[in-house]
Amino acid sequence: MRPVSLAGLFYFGWRESNMGFEFISRGANDADLKRRKMLRSVFSLGIALLLPLLCAGTIAGQADPSRGGPSETRELTDEIGRKVRVPREVDRVVSLAPNLTEIVFALGDGEHLAGDTDYCDYPPEALRKPHVGGTVNPNLEEIVALMPDVVLATSINRRETVNALDRIGLPVFVTDPHSVDEMIATVEHIGGALGVEKSAAALTGDLRARLADLDKRLAGAAPRRVFFVVWTSPLMSAGSNTFIADALRRAGGRSVIDTKAEWPHISMEEIVRLQPEFLVFANANAGDAERDIDELRTRPGWRDLEALRRGNVVVISDSINRPAPRMVGAIEQLARALHPEAFAADAAPSPDSNSLVEEACACAR
Repeated sequence: MRPVSLAGLFYFGWRESNMGFEFISRGANDADLKRRKMLRSVFSLGIALLLPLLCAGTIAGQADPSRGGPSETRELTDEIGRKVRVPREVDRVVSLAPNLTEIVFALGDGEHLAGDTDYCDYPPEALRKPHVGGTVNPNLEEIVALMPDVVLATSINRRETVNALDRIGLPVFVTDPHSVDEMIATVEHIGGALGVEKSAAALTGDLRARLADLDKRLAGAAPRRVFFVVWTSPLMSAGSNTFIADALRRAGGRSVIDTKAEWPHISMEEIVRLQPEFLVFANANAGDAERDIDELRTRPGWRDLEALRRGNVVVISDSINRPAPRMVGAIEQLARALHPEAFAADAAPSPDSNSLVEEACACAR
């Protein structure tokens, strides 16, 4: 287990003493002010002395002699080009995003997840982990208190958070997937950072094989024109450079929304003009989605959509919203809805193949 760096402790101690100094300076006596000034000076000196050593990569090794010093770390390059040094044996991980938490569990490394965010809700075990706050403003003190060997972050986390954790001596590996293939590459990279390369190779091999099967089935099929509904009020969709748009393409669809904006607001008049062949919704509860769709049929504009009148509405798993392994299952689900002819030749599973089907479903969940 990697101990919290001394620089990290000095950082938080200095901050608390500084806050306390500002508070008591409004009504404290001279003796109190002198003690507070002395404490703040000690913490400031500690930071000045320790941070250069930390940048040289020595603090982590000296803090835990059993690890054998700095030679027991590896230098990795994360997905935004940062150099990150992580221990060769990672025992404690903190995840700062739901998709990263899913990846850790999918790699079979969930027991090493020391903490995650308030929004990490899959698998159910993630809900029982200590939480460090939200993805945008996680609590740095709680992250440090969990004593992680490595922190996993992604592009939805603020760069200021990454820089703050880096300054206090915690390695942060940042991911940045923008397509389905990049999501799979992220699984490989996290597997490497956590030292579970074999699990990552098996998982990514399965995901790539399933996508290759889809490519073969959909070869030559004309893509369906779809409108992916991210939100109805205001009406929002996914831009052409997002991983969701790429997922639609892999499922044999093509978004009618062609913009570089990641999450564009769309007018109802524009959707009526475009007249997509299919409307696609992502929801964890199909029953709730059906009720919402029935309500949309009564709204002006929506009832003018041919796709809604014909019942060309697809509700798929909300796992398509997260760049994690379950996304491939949602892509398969959408492909079957958009191109049922490509799957018509599939025979009903025999009793002997049930275990294989269950295994594939488990990978998709």
